[in-house]
Amino acid sequence: MRLRHIEVFHAVMQAGTISGAAQLLHISQPAVTKVLQHCELQLGMPLFDRVRGKLYPTPEAERLFVEIDKLNRDLVSIRRLAANLRSGESEQVRLVATPTLGATVIPQAMSQWCRAYPQARCVLATNHTREIVSALLLGEADLALSLQDPRHPGIRSESIASGPMVALCPLGSPEAAAEGPLPLGQIHSELVALPADDPLGSVVLNACEAQGLQPRSRLTVQTYQLARSLVEAGLGLAIVDPFTAAGADRSRLRLRPVAPHLPVQLYLLSAANAPLAQTARRLVRFLGDAAKDNLETLA
Repeated sequence: MRLRHIEVFHAVMQAGTISGAAQLLHISQPAVTKVLQHCELQLGMPLFDRVRGKLYPTPEAERLFVEIDKLNRDLVSIRRLAANLRSGESEQVRLVATPTLGATVIPQAMSQWCRAYPQARCVLATNHTREIVSALLLGEADLALSLQDPRHPGIRSESIASGPMVALCPLGSPEAAAEGPLPLGQIHSELVALPADDPLGSVVLNACEAQGLQPRSRLTVQTYQLARSLVEAGLGLAIVDPFTAAGADRSRLRLRPVAPHLPVQLYLLSAANAPLAQTARRLVRFLGDAAKDNLETLA
């Protein structure tokens, strides 16, 4: 039996009449009659007894209907899945980001994405870049955001936004007394530092060493968010990425890009051998828009 035969036979069994089946299928009665006759011809046996314009299924038709009803339900599910895939609302996206991006870029992007695709689903997590790479390679995540390019052969990396490193200057500090770029040599406040093995921490350290500078520092933190919180508490000055800076409390801090210009890239990461599904590709656009919106708050 062909697919069209199955659809018509199922509709006739449900409706009990040619006219009822035609209404279910949104086709003409002659079309239903023609397909049903062709189906019986192919099977080599009648499926219905015609009595005074009514159709009565034969015992063979009743037995066929049991299996065809199962198949029809599967076909309905397949069509629904195809429609969902087309609209991008069926698959679950697994997104992981570093903690800073999870607190800044992700909420705005997810808010827009959820409004645009109310049936879409996403599992969110935060982790450090090393663990993110492992999750992508093991198929435990579909895409990720990081401020670090892992330069791994199994990871596809794409820069989707870029901004300058920013000095978080507590109000009342000498660095907050002026505006515009803050030269590294004019930092006199104690620095809330990032570890030397952190990608951004090493950028700041190298820039200072290139100028023969050794900023004073007693506090070293593992996360950019913690550095911002300590500065907001009045415990020193910190140089952080622009996304961390975008979420700073402006009533307590003045934000100044550092000089020389130290650029930071926002990378979209995914497994090199796993192309992104439609749902994930649509989420990428919202992530990029949210990142750029964050950067515009620093302008």
